[in-house]
Amino acid sequence: MTQDKESLAFARRRGLLLGSAGLAVGAAAGWPRIASAAEPIKVGILQPFSGGLEALGEQGGQATRLALDEANEAGGVLGGRKFEYIRADTKTDPKTAVERTNELIRRYKVNAIIGPVTSAERDAIRPLVERYKTPLLYATDYEGGTCSRYITLYSSVPDQWVDTFIPYVVEQGAKSLYLIGSDYVWPRKINAAVRANAQKGGANVVAEEYAPWGVKDYTGTLRKISSSGADMVVISIVGADAITFVKQFAAAGLKDRIKLAFFGFSENYLAGLTRDESEGILTACNFTEALDKPEAKELVRKMRVKYGEKAIVSNTVDAHYTMTRFYIEAIKRAGSDDKEAVTDAIVGHSLMSGNGEVMLRASDRHADLNILIAQAQDGRMAVLKDIGRVVASPQCDKA
Repeated sequence: MTQDKESLAFARRRGLLLGSAGLAVGAAAGWPRIASAAEPIKVGILQPFSGGLEALGEQGGQATRLALDEANEAGGVLGGRKFEYIRADTKTDPKTAVERTNELIRRYKVNAIIGPVTSAERDAIRPLVERYKTPLLYATDYEGGTCSRYITLYSSVPDQWVDTFIPYVVEQGAKSLYLIGSDYVWPRKINAAVRANAQKGGANVVAEEYAPWGVKDYTGTLRKISSSGADMVVISIVGADAITFVKQFAAAGLKDRIKLAFFGFSENYLAGLTRDESEGILTACNFTEALDKPEAKELVRKMRVKYGEKAIVSNTVDAHYTMTRFYIEAIKRAGSDDKEAVTDAIVGHSLMSGNGEVMLRASDRHADLNILIAQAQDGRMAVLKDIGRVVASPQCDKA
């Protein structure tokens, strides 16, 4: 049995163990739903638990479960109704993401889905969530421009990260940039914004390159970087491929003369790198566990209590935890689990994240977020600059 089918099978067994509530879920396929205090509110956790982005998927899943379990332990919502989560693996593959989404919506009757990670997965499942009017809660930084009533995005877009980060690194002396990313839409949009910002600051992009998924040997790229005259490599490679690149970059001796700026870098990647390999890597993020704020320390504490002292508490964790809490609060505000009512209630409100108060805008269903510039130092993340609230440009005319 494959991993995603195992996960869905576990959800079925878990539902049966819930007794009458489980039977109610099973009967929902052929009968009108009559809500009761015992009936669970089902949430699909649609993440890449395999296929190259499993570190991100696992942390997104853990954070979502933390928020839902907290709500259950506090007595649930709507007079005592509890949340039930169903874990589904996209395998970092858009086609699989569609199959799992179809199961979550049509077979398991979920009230909402949180995930996935890549833009390709999100775009692939969009027709399904719109057809069945099921809220999709997306909590991964992305290229911007998604406009849908049924997709709410707790996601940094290029003008939140790039427009703050690139001017910073240029001010710190980076003048010649070599851009390398994974070959899909997010890195391309990120790099388009990098080019525009570099030009404004007087820096030069010497090369731009995209690598397919699963590259094992970056020798050719490293030779080009070495001879390019670049003083900084700007990385938008994702997942395990990024670990491979940084390790080979360090082994080639390039870190001694060329700096690394890495979009999406966080505690996720520190776990796969040695201290020497990660030392000095710069990034922009919304959260890091090193942040010296009460709300950050509290999120780290909760994650470690639930998942152990070695639990990674990253930007991914904060985004999914906060996005799930927005959904829980929307149900309370709506006084119902009705999908349309919750879709209306989730936006136009602020909430305390792991890094200050954030807002989900009603105008385009995107978030105004607090931005940090951070660096890997001695095997940990260190905050170099707290930018504060950055309001993203409008992502669509009407959501």
